Amino acid sequence: MLKKYIYLLLILPLAACIDPYVVNVESGEQLLTVEGTITTTPGAQSIRLTRSDTYGSIFEGLIRPVSNATVVIRDDQGKVIFLTEDTEDRGVYYTPENFAAVVGRSYTLQIQLVDGKVYTSLPELVNSVPEIKNIDVKVVKIAVEGEVLERSGVQLIAEIEDPSDQNNFYYWRTDQTTYILKTRPDLYTPNPNLRNPPSREPEPKDCCIVCFKTELLGSQGIYLEKDDIFNGLNTKVAAGFIEDDGKRFVETLRTDLRQMSISQEAYRFLRLVKQQTEVSGSVFDPPPANIRGNMISLDDPEEVVLGYFMAAGETVKRIYIQAEDLDFTQPAVIIPDDCREVEGAQLNPPADWNP
Repeated sequence: MLKKYIYLLLILPLAACIDPYVVNVESGEQLLTVEGTITTTPGAQSIRLTRSDTYGSIFEGLIRPVSNATVVIRDDQGKVIFLTEDTEDRGVYYTPENFAAVVGRSYTLQIQLVDGKVYTSLPELVNSVPEIKNIDVKVVKIAVEGEVLERSGVQLIAEIEDPSDQNNFYYWRTDQTTYILKTRPDLYTPNPNLRNPPSREPEPKDCCIVCFKTELLGSQGIYLEKDDIFNGLNTKVAAGFIEDDGKRFVETLRTDLRQMSISQEAYRFLRLVKQQTEVSGSVFDPPPANIRGNMISLDDPEEVVLGYFMAAGETVKRIYIQAEDLDFTQPAVIIPDDCREVEGAQLNPPADWNP
């Protein structure tokens, strides 16, 4: 059981006064980073704990998972949920499979490390979220300095009916994505150095041309909006981006768009990360990770703890995107092999595949 819960009584009044900010740290210092979001969608939800070496104001070198911690989530009614560490992906802690946050309740993340140090988040209130009425798509081209070909991708545009009785802060993320992968097994050529005599002649394979590949997309930009200018109105908002890598939009791609109603404090934190990303690079670059969030050390209030624990109301909408409906796609990447040899690809579609 975590110690020092009584400290929370001293910290809670500060919740409205804590702002996210860019921090400066000593070179070589190892900082705890907390990443995790719980939502109203039922299922196992994760919190990731890591430490990373710092050099100046950026993070480099080995990112180490923080294992064997005691991690709990406590709501404002006193209910405590214990999280379990993944035995293979160390440093990742999961709630029970049937867990779901409840609209109107506040949640606090509490962590005790093996060295006895205790950390807590400030409370996060779960707000209700409207449904996504529709998702439109738009091809976006991005000129990249030093490259002949433009990079491109598909922007997801969410249509929502914003409620007039509350201020909403929206955050969108794309979830698991599956697409039809096409390869050229007829062009398969073994390593010429492994043939006797050496030869570069193709040795076509009988199978297989079409597979289904599922992946979790990395950073494709941060999509946020607050309803100051459309409170109570029907509106369309840019809510996601999927890069066209020459494989994803050859035929059909499916993705789930997650729409979350987050707290104002979480919105401010993510806005800072977004602003820093836009200054330092493009949507294809990983965001910097040197902005302090809502995590606090109970042993040393001056200790810098990075990341943010969010709790949010969530709705999810699925979309199938057909390549024939796009006005531009990247040249198809030629993969001269059986499609089953591609990591993450399988011959059969997901059981719920229904374009």
